[in-house]
Amino acid sequence: MRKNYIPTINISSLLENGFDKKKSFETLKKIKKASIDIGFFQIVGHGISKKDIKNITSVGNAFFKSSKINKMKLAPKKWNKINKNSYRGYFPNDVNGKEGLDIGDLKITEKYAKQLNNQYIEYLNLEKSLSKSSIKILSKYYDKIFILGETLFKSIIKIYNLDISRSKFAFKRQKTLSTLRFNYYPKQSKPVEISKQDGVALGCETHVDSGIFTILYQDKKGGLQVQNRHSKKWYDVPFNKNALIVNTGLALEFLSKGMFKATNHRVLWNKTKRMSIPFFFEPSYDFKMNKTFFTKNLNRNSGIHFEKFLNRSLKKFVEYQR
Repeated sequence: MRKNYIPTINISSLLENGFDKKKSFETLKKIKKASIDIGFFQIVGHGISKKDIKNITSVGNAFFKSSKINKMKLAPKKWNKINKNSYRGYFPNDVNGKEGLDIGDLKITEKYAKQLNNQYIEYLNLEKSLSKSSIKILSKYYDKIFILGETLFKSIIKIYNLDISRSKFAFKRQKTLSTLRFNYYPKQSKPVEISKQDGVALGCETHVDSGIFTILYQDKKGGLQVQNRHSKKWYDVPFNKNALIVNTGLALEFLSKGMFKATNHRVLWNKTKRMSIPFFFEPSYDFKMNKTFFTKNLNRNSGIHFEKFLNRSLKKFVEYQR
């Protein structure tokens, strides 16, 4: 497999100089090409330090190493009937061969969630299972990764030669359905499935993501593969300690009228433990999705609410049958 199939893009120019400098323009061209041709790329110069990554992985590893009783305190009511949460929280590894922890915006308070009364905007009391220092690390990381998601989305808006302030129509903190997830793959005794295409044993099924972008940290064990849309061949996404992996999702495909397509990916069956930390950058629940978003004549008053769009997409994932 060619190691350079997944391009690496330094986005520091966007963070340091905005979107209008010559160097930034070159970066935007690389993002456009990678998003259209492959749907996956790695980013360096992203502003999230190695210390931030080390801290967030430490929180995840400590949580998954904790007792089942401790983890189940955060489980949705499907697995822990005393809890009210149904979308956020912990899911056990008998669901789909992996354990997971789904966390929404940490700025959401119990009062805010109650007032909003939306099925996906839930308050998750992390103090049931995590220390205050761990929650502080989570909050800091969420803030940084959310800003990074906004930067990437503004890049797409700029590629269309539109005003980047348009981003605020789609993304408003506390209203977005963005999710910070920890995926923990234990020593799987058997694969989740055998690929019908090439007979390869998988630890995570072939799928595309639902949102605008997914920004992922995978540990050095790797295992993530991306499918070439044309040849249908699979390529490894190599581990890079300085990089985060970015891929396009169904919401971006919809808004861009298919210009930026969501791409199939999967995880190989690995008999050793591994963890990945994806951030699903997803719009506000009441954002009206329509195909004028990347045009000069934006119509903000029609379209499918992202909440409904997401609901349809999640039906294909076993862990969300809650």
